[in-house]
Amino acid sequence: MHRRTAFQILARSGYVARGIVFLLLAGLALFTGTATTKSALDSLLAQPLGQLWLGLIGLGLVGFVAWRLAQSMANADNHEQDFKGYTVRAMLFGSAVVYISLAYYSFDHAFGLAAARSSDGEKDLAGWAMAQPFGRYLAALMGLGFLIGGMVTIAKGVMGKYERYLEPQAKGNALIKIICVYGLCARGVLFAVAGVFFCYAAFTVDPQQTGSIADALTWLRQLPFGGILYVLAALGLFSFGGYNLIEGRYRIVRTPDLGEARKQVSSLNSPL
Repeated sequence: MHRRTAFQILARSGYVARGIVFLLLAGLALFTGTATTKSALDSLLAQPLGQLWLGLIGLGLVGFVAWRLAQSMANADNHEQDFKGYTVRAMLFGSAVVYISLAYYSFDHAFGLAAARSSDGEKDLAGWAMAQPFGRYLAALMGLGFLIGGMVTIAKGVMGKYERYLEPQAKGNALIKIICVYGLCARGVLFAVAGVFFCYAAFTVDPQQTGSIADALTWLRQLPFGGILYVLAALGLFSFGGYNLIEGRYRIVRTPDLGEARKQVSSLNSPL
């Protein structure tokens, strides 16, 4: 087995941290009937050495942010220099922004600095967007991004595109395939539903209408056969956590070319 670089270890720890967050999220959804990513992190504080575990999760999420920035800014996955490639990288950059917030939340609570109340990150984001000039249009654009991201995630699972980034020994494994496809599809459906709620919040100019994962799960439960759909979705989140653990072990992680990243940033800053 080839030796891992420090950056590869950092990126892999990020996938593991993200996987643990979704495993906690799925557990809360199944056993308490409601869950958000922040409440999943809060649940660690009630455990022995909870602050330590939460701090370690925060460190892992910092690693995930670093990897997402490498994917988006330095094109570590070697996406084509076309519209599709730039769109994927823009979505990866958006993911980095989201997990910066979650990493900060982890550190904040681990060291007892946070306020007692925690709100859904989606509602915070919607409130910020709507406070900007042309805010409702910005919020609608974000919602559209969530919706497209959900559809892309579903396609990634159904079409097996995730396999191109796995090491050879993980490809063709039936159990890994089931976990990855189920997890990606469930995550994609909930992401898309949250995107629809986000667009509705922009239409009504009411950030409180924005949907989180918990809201998407609640919506599913109100449908015909909602109880079954809810359990399937919650198990899907558990599977998505497993998918991230698989990525933490088998993901192909290329150390970014920082020189190339600096060149791209410089080109953005250069006058036309």
